[in-house]
Amino acid sequence: MKLLKFKSLHEDPGILHADGVLLRMPRMEDFEQWLALRTASRKFLQPWEPTWDAGEHKRSSFRSRLKRYQSELKSGKAISFFLFTQSGKILVGGLTIANIRRGVSQSCTLGYWMGEEFAGQGIMQKAVRRIIPYVFDELKLHRLEAAAIKNNLRSVSLLEKCGFRFEGNVRKYLKINGQWQDHRLYAILSDDPRQ
Repeated sequence: MKLLKFKSLHEDPGILHADGVLLRMPRMEDFEQWLALRTASRKFLQPWEPTWDAGEHKRSSFRSRLKRYQSELKSGKAISFFLFTQSGKILVGGLTIANIRRGVSQSCTLGYWMGEEFAGQGIMQKAVRRIIPYVFDELKLHRLEAAAIKNNLRSVSLLEKCGFRFEGNVRKYLKINGQWQDHRLYAILSDDPRQ
């Protein structure tokens, strides 16, 4: 059953450019940079992410992660990107279009992370602004959702600057840093004004 109806179904969606930011699917050769960035940013990211097992930073776990990304792409459930500087040489973060639902929903969720060294420079804002037309014009979805822990002010600000609308608070929505956390739910629709 084909869940995605766009030209890059079952294929690497290629490279997306976003005003100085390059987005592409992760590759095995990214492991060393990914490990270095995740290690350097561990304390910075920990309050906003699910708890990671100790073994998740191993090369074999990264390889398994890439296989999962490919499987999710082929099944039409998710598309994962790494974010690089425009040259494609420096990894700065990641972004995922997940929980892709077709049928009457035609929606998906957005998740993202940024290395501490690169946070606050507007990089993720450029990447999210690039993903919005990709979701609506390429994937032909109707709704893009994102959630942020209410005290994650950077994430809340990012979503609002990118045109997402606050829709309400969701109780114990995601298990983050070992605790079920309340989140602020945001969404942007295909027919909403784009910034």
